[in-house]
Amino acid sequence: MTAATDHYDRFLAAHYTWMLGGDIAALAADQLRVLSDLGVRPATDDALAVDLGCGPGTQSLALAELGFSRVLAVDTSEALLSELADRATDLPAVRPLHADIRDVLSAHARPAGVAAVVCMGDTLTHLPSKKDVTSLLADVSRHLVGGGRLVLTYRDLTTPLTGTDRFLQVRATENRVMTCFLEYVDEDTVMVHDLIHARCGATWALQTSSYPKLRISSAWLSEQCRAEGLDIQHSAVDSRGLHTITAIKP
Repeated sequence: MTAATDHYDRFLAAHYTWMLGGDIAALAADQLRVLSDLGVRPATDDALAVDLGCGPGTQSLALAELGFSRVLAVDTSEALLSELADRATDLPAVRPLHADIRDVLSAHARPAGVAAVVCMGDTLTHLPSKKDVTSLLADVSRHLVGGGRLVLTYRDLTTPLTGTDRFLQVRATENRVMTCFLEYVDEDTVMVHDLIHARCGATWALQTSSYPKLRISSAWLSEQCRAEGLDIQHSAVDSRGLHTITAIKP
């Protein structure tokens, strides 16, 4: 799909659940509250929800607990999908699917047949280009039922950080420390350099990998949603810099 796919396969997937804090059940419970507050809930007994870029499944598990009878959990990382499958053994609604988020709706859902689509945790910024973002939004709009909701979360990287502000600590524990730093390539792209120091006995080993992310502004993304016939119902940014946009299909 993008260099981000290789980055996860070679490097990040092995650390991703740890990076999130390690307690996926607690994170899923938190996401259940978030999605419920945003009005994401099934209106019918056979409602389908799609989680684009599901990772280890915090949103997929929440969607199943919210009562969606089918949850399509889509990711390009087989390792993270395997983690999700292990966690969802008691939730038959969850179906992990190894696929590209850009064409999965056309392949696995019918037009106007999806009750909710979530694309969270910076998944959008992993796409190769802004054209891929607009194409995905058009596909979502085609497949949402009337009244169906789209929830997007991502980080707006359009304003460059400078100097040492470009260096960000992601998580630190006794035996592992993750840091990233940002390199602004052009107006649409930032290169993310991930560094993980892991304790090996009395010494530390350094692992590194880099991948590009899109720079998407909240105003631009909201306008693209409207251009595809979606009404913006909620737009906010939290204290961590994570933007949330919720749109509804009229």
